Amino acid sequence: MILDDIVAQKRIEVARLRARFTESELQRHAAEASPPRAFADTLRSPDGHVRLIAEIKRKSPSKGAFRADLDPAETARAYAAGGAACLSVLTDAHFFMGTLDDLRAARLTVGLPVLRKEFIIDSAQVYESRAAGADAILLIAAILSDEQLACLSALAHRLGMAALVEVHDEAEVRRALPLYPDLIGINNRDLKTFHTDLSVSERLRPLIASPCIVVSESGINNRADVERLQRAGVHAILVGESLVLADDVTAKVRELVGF
Repeated sequence: MILDDIVAQKRIEVARLRARFTESELQRHAAEASPPRAFADTLRSPDGHVRLIAEIKRKSPSKGAFRADLDPAETARAYAAGGAACLSVLTDAHFFMGTLDDLRAARLTVGLPVLRKEFIIDSAQVYESRAAGADAILLIAAILSDEQLACLSALAHRLGMAALVEVHDEAEVRRALPLYPDLIGINNRDLKTFHTDLSVSERLRPLIASPCIVVSESGINNRADVERLQRAGVHAILVGESLVLADDVTAKVRELVGF
């Protein structure tokens, strides 16, 4: 299973990270980073429009390379010009061809808050994320215990970052809600089969009460998809593949946000 392989690779990477830096060094690097930007607040829309988190993504383990030559700075500028509210940057190298340098380049180029899209399983990665300039991190319920979710989310908040807690089914929603998260991401993609279905967001959204910001992730390709999710009560969407594959990236962003 791809997800198991990814988590196994993350354990190797965490061991390398902890061999390279002590806990105090990781904490110091995080403290020295530029101040975090308000990721969650940026997604609050007083006019009811769905906000877009535009993702910088070179490859998918299920579909292969999208744009191996993608320039993160250029892509970030195109996303910002089209009206994206926030950025997401995939930093996994082994399966997605991403790096933390992609996140650094994107954040230096535009003023939008940036989510580190990564398979985070250890506090060392949270410190590493803040040190690189991340304003938010992804926490995937499917790969974390309740204790890990609580501890990693609390650490992100102590460092001034938002935590996007990702769920895919009812059981994961029930696990996420006791954290009182600012952000819950509903992944329409089953991480075991990689099948996408927007009805996942429609089914799970009613289970999540205000004031939590609900983000729909994966399988969003056009304005009709966005309007469907808006009717379901979603506050924001996270889109990568349909953006990076677009001939005119800025125009595609404008289509999705409705400008």
